This record gives sequence, C-alpha cells and structure tokens, in this order.
Amino acid sequence: MGRTVAHKLIEDHLVDGRMEPGEEIALRIDQTLTQDATGTLVMQELEALGLDHAQTEVSVQYVDHNLLQTDEKNAEDHAFLRSACRRYGIWYSKAGNGVSHPVHMQRFGIPGKSMVGSDSHTPASGSLGMLAIGVGGLEAALAIAGEPVYLRMPEIWGVRLTGELPPWT
Repeated sequence: MGRTVAHKLIEDHLVDGRMEPGEEIALRIDQTLTQDATGTLVMQELEALGLDHAQTEVSVQYVDHNLLQTDEKNAEDHAFLRSACRRYGIWYSKAGNGVSHPVHMQRFGIPGKSMVGSDSHTPASGSLGMLAIGVGGLEAALAIAGEPVYLRMPEIWGVRLTGELPPWT
C-alpha cells in the first residue's frame, strides 16, 4: 500500500527522528494558531525566550474565546495580545472576526503546510490537507520561535475503499 497523506506531510516536515510508530520525531512548523484563552501565556513565553520576531511563515492570534467579563481583565488581556502581536509580527484577529479554527482555514489554510495550535479544534485544518496538531502553549511558543515540535510518531491508520461508487455520487 502507498503512503498516506499524513505520512507524506510528516516526511516533508521531518527535522529529526525515524517515522516508526512510538519513536520521537521533530517537525518543522509552518504556521501557528493561538486564541485568547491560551495566547496570553504564549506571548509571555515568547518574551521569556527573548524572541525578536516570529520565525514561522504565518502565526495568528485570535480573540474569540474570552470576550465578555464583568471586570476589565479580558479587555486588558486583549490589549496585551494586540501589542505582543505588533512586537513579534504575528497576525491579530480581533473579537468579532470569527472563531479561530474555521477563520484560519478560510484565510490562511494551505494544503501541504504544517501547523500547531493551542486550540482543541486545530486538527480541523487537516481537512484541507494540512498537518495540523493541537499542542500546549509552550510548544506553540517554541514553534513561533522557529524550534521544531517534538512528539511521538503516531500509528497511522487508513481506510481502503474498494469497488465502484454508484452513478449518482
């Protein structure tokens, strides 16, 4: 059986390791996605890393999770996120632009690219033919800083369709 799209994407972005299930691999990341519930810590981690400018092709910070609150805390977080995005050259998507994962697919999704995101719906970009992996904030920050993401090579399953489709499909 030939290689799956997932195998090809991993191979194209492999920096280190062997593509054997369970083995540690390192992947080069093209894009990152953060949202306001996780992005504040990511931006603080970038500051701690001493980053001058994002090293990814595209990094986007979305404000779509913590929109309303009875005090000023969310508004202050959003102002911090906007200023951090200016500092690091990261796209800033303000409140009202839409939910991070579908907006990212529509505006920035590119088949064949790799992406990590600190949002649980990040893997949805896999529907575009991207290698899209949900990660924690530190991993997202390291990817923005140009570091590879380390993970265990997954066991990849496939589905083989046989026969012919009916004429109406």
